Amino acid sequence: MRIDAHQHFWKIERGDYGWITPELPSLYRDFLPEHLKASLDKHRFDGTLAVQAAPTLAETDYLLSLADADDSIVGVVGWLDLHDPNHRDHYRTMASHPKFVGFRIMIQEMPDASRILEPAFVEALRSYADEDVPVDLLLRSDQLEPLTRLLELVPNLRGVVDHLAKPVIAEGRLEPWLSQMSEIAGHPGIYCKLSGMVTEADHAAWRYDQFQPYVRHASERFGPDRVLFGSDWPVCLLAASYDQVVEAIERNLPEDWGEAERARLYGLNAKEFYKL
Repeated sequence: MRIDAHQHFWKIERGDYGWITPELPSLYRDFLPEHLKASLDKHRFDGTLAVQAAPTLAETDYLLSLADADDSIVGVVGWLDLHDPNHRDHYRTMASHPKFVGFRIMIQEMPDASRILEPAFVEALRSYADEDVPVDLLLRSDQLEPLTRLLELVPNLRGVVDHLAKPVIAEGRLEPWLSQMSEIAGHPGIYCKLSGMVTEADHAAWRYDQFQPYVRHASERFGPDRVLFGSDWPVCLLAASYDQVVEAIERNLPEDWGEAERARLYGLNAKEFYKL
């Protein structure tokens, strides 16, 4: 099974997406499963994981309703606020749906990323880790330090770092991202999505070779069993087409990776991580 492990759907009129404004004309319209079908067919993807793009429970319900109606959506990664004392109730409701596969923590949106180290947050995350619940981690590279400390407190977390933690590709900056990602890769339960890179480069003037040090480092440190391909469609359209996103990965994978490693990157790892 070939799986795009990270993409989004939205309907603008729903009103969840405060960050999608008319000033982003390439994104300010509806993006639904029928709009993605041609790209999935071209690249032989059997299905996708739809990931939350708004910090609301209602949007997760909306994605699950889309999954009910479309077999190409093999799983939904929803939204959950572990600072909400009712997070357990919300989780139970979402988890009752057969296509709910896990939730995403939006560290990126926290004014102070160290909030993930607060005792109540750590205790909540430990409870989900004990149940082996898959957790997506959305953060920027300048927020990696609190994450490394969190993983020391929750060493058994089944987690995946989205978008390689958004390194500063536009400036070609590597450290401290290299060192911090190496440390994070040392936790066997943590995976990494090779996704979201084109939007961290210069949207109008990126080059394929700019991505090589980031793709190679993540691929080599996490290994072929813990990396997942994600298009980040339609957000990727700010800087690149779906075809170009696939090309950016293919051009920069380790030279010794063959069909077995690609099979894991393009589907098997997602199938195992999310228990599909």
